Amino acid sequence: MKVVTGSEMQELDKVVINFLGISAEVLMERAGLGVAEKILSYYPLERYRKVLIICGPGNNGGDGMVCARHLWDMDYEVKVLLLCKKEKYKGEALINLKILENLNLSLEEIKDLSVFKNLLYSYFPDILVDAIFGTGLKRSVEGVFKEVIEEINTYKEKKEAKVVAVDIPSGVCAETGQILGTAVKADLTVTFELPKVGHFFYPGKEYVGKLEIVPIGFPKKIIEEKGPKREYLDLNWAKIVFKPRRGYTHKGTFGHVVILAGSRGKSGAGALCALGALKGGAGLVTLASTKSLQKIYSSMIPEILTAGFEENDKGEISYKNLMKILEIVKNKSVLVIGPGLGLSEEVKNLFFDLIPRLEIPLVIDADALTHLSENPEILKNYRAPKIITPHPGEAVRLLKVSKDEIMRDRLESAKRLSQLTDAIVVLKGPHSIVYSPDGRCGISSIDEPGLSQGGQGDILSGLIGAFIAQGYDPFIGTSLAVYLHGEAGKYLSKTLGPFGYTATEVAETVPKILKELKNDRS
Repeated sequence: MKVVTGSEMQELDKVVINFLGISAEVLMERAGLGVAEKILSYYPLERYRKVLIICGPGNNGGDGMVCARHLWDMDYEVKVLLLCKKEKYKGEALINLKILENLNLSLEEIKDLSVFKNLLYSYFPDILVDAIFGTGLKRSVEGVFKEVIEEINTYKEKKEAKVVAVDIPSGVCAETGQILGTAVKADLTVTFELPKVGHFFYPGKEYVGKLEIVPIGFPKKIIEEKGPKREYLDLNWAKIVFKPRRGYTHKGTFGHVVILAGSRGKSGAGALCALGALKGGAGLVTLASTKSLQKIYSSMIPEILTAGFEENDKGEISYKNLMKILEIVKNKSVLVIGPGLGLSEEVKNLFFDLIPRLEIPLVIDADALTHLSENPEILKNYRAPKIITPHPGEAVRLLKVSKDEIMRDRLESAKRLSQLTDAIVVLKGPHSIVYSPDGRCGISSIDEPGLSQGGQGDILSGLIGAFIAQGYDPFIGTSLAVYLHGEAGKYLSKTLGPFGYTATEVAETVPKILKELKNDRS
């Protein structure tokens, strides 16, 4: 399933209307009916009878008018509040306004906020339908619209009424999830054909409530052909890209991951990364670190191979091991570099002198990202596939911007990181983003607070290395690793508790998720 911005949805609308010839009136009818049917499903007449539909001046208001007609026909008691004068409506919204007038439905025009408040507290609706602004809103909400939205939220809290948003809660930016001054706090949002970026990214996600997607007649082939290359990384997506293993294989079939990681005081990072690679199905895993950690790693994870290097006085891999490292990674499937590697000047020099000499796929995480931030463009000349996995703080250092700027538009931030490095980017966080230089993008279906814990990124980088080693397309393999990591956290949240599970437990849960994925696929 694709995820679109408001602008992209408008372009798809134009294709369906102008190219295919499906009228805007038909699309509005299907949209409004879809909202009404979801309201009936969630809020049955036995408990919820009075509905107030608040219609803005555009097509979102028109969708609300269609919804009003169908709810009336389902025997709800319906009133409609218009947030502009009747003569200002046009097109399909005007057509549906006239239908409501012909049916003698209760219609009231707002003159000021007192009209709305009087209507609320004389009618006492059980359900408020927000059909004020749709996905095209980009400016800050002001004036009477702002006052109405704030009164909707106040009434919802006072009277425990249900609020249903048409397409997206008014005031939430469909492009970014940012709040444009103020926004409706919905219990249910009914959107059309495809989810919008703003449904998933904070702070907007907190206003969406339960999200329902209803089809309104867009042909699937048109969506695939004309829609963006941005996928929702959920079970349905994973079933398509996951490749079950065939018989007649050996450990060499599934690749060899080399991990350059670990230093004094940060030994766990390397071990967790190696565990992630093993649980992701890599045929062989070599954990290359300092000699003092080599024995520890061998006893911690007997299934891995180890390599030990001379260390500096800080307990980090010494620069003088450069040629030995190159020998170890030669002819291997992928190198994961960074977890617990160390932040000294010596390690930084080792990193920058190592990169130009490598010729295999590369996953850069943690301390290596800190070093990379001093010259991220070095990756543009790297010919093999490369993946970077920054959290927002690391993205700040790479892009040289504030954290607020990163979080205001995470999608754009991921794109900029990919353009800066010519690498596949995993911008970690709630609904992590995977962005490829060729424009492909994935948005994780998972928002699991329990994964906000040390060591989780190490597991993820190991998983990414495992799927690259197994021969997956680098973008697909990276996205699949993000999906599996999130699903493992989601499973543990349900079975153990919402937080407190460890990175090790997440890694050990991955094979269970793979089993379920294999069973679902078959």
